[in-house]
Amino acid sequence: MRLRPIDLAREHGLSTQAVRNYEEAGILPPAERSPHGYRVYAPRHAAALRTFLALIPAHGHATAGAIMRAVNGGAAEEALRLIDGSHAELAGDRHTLEAVELALRDLAPPRELEPGVTFIGPLARRLGIRPATLRKWERAGLIVPRRDPRTGYRVYTSADVRDVLLAHQLRRGGHGLEQIARVLERVRAAGGPEPLQATLREWRDRLTARGLAMLAGAGALDTYLGTRR
Repeated sequence: MRLRPIDLAREHGLSTQAVRNYEEAGILPPAERSPHGYRVYAPRHAAALRTFLALIPAHGHATAGAIMRAVNGGAAEEALRLIDGSHAELAGDRHTLEAVELALRDLAPPRELEPGVTFIGPLARRLGIRPATLRKWERAGLIVPRRDPRTGYRVYTSADVRDVLLAHQLRRGGHGLEQIARVLERVRAAGGPEPLQATLREWRDRLTARGLAMLAGAGALDTYLGTRR
């Protein structure tokens, strides 16, 4: 069965130039040429394009392209390595989300820390950490307490204490400072842990959608590999 670029393009609402670009990028196998120099595609090219488009929601455009180039080049192990990387990334994101949800659940601070302000010594003692740890988190940008204008001492407000407690929970879960900083930015942008719940639900939905997309992409890739055996 002979297919033209327009035939592949119409199936997915693409331009014929996009189809040609995908071939030149190695995402599609090389096309045969007619006596007049026109590209001639076969069903396996259509399967390759369907596979690539199915892989994008699961792995992103760049990685999906790299997977297809590896498969078309006969480097199945490289394609599997790329797929494994995406699965590991998704697993890491799930682990982070679960850690954030757990940390927020356990976020209620001790009664004596809720009102007013506190200082670095009392806060460190209540958490069972050293003041140097709080200063390290400050240098990393996790928590930036204001300074008392008279004494220069660090002053932690209730919001600061909330962020310290959340950072403490996440550090105990093995998460890095850069990752924790991003979580705290989400908390602050949402206006606190309660409004953040909607963001966390959206985050979970995105992870679920990506996981399902990985299943769909794997099915399409398996079908495509069958055309190359």
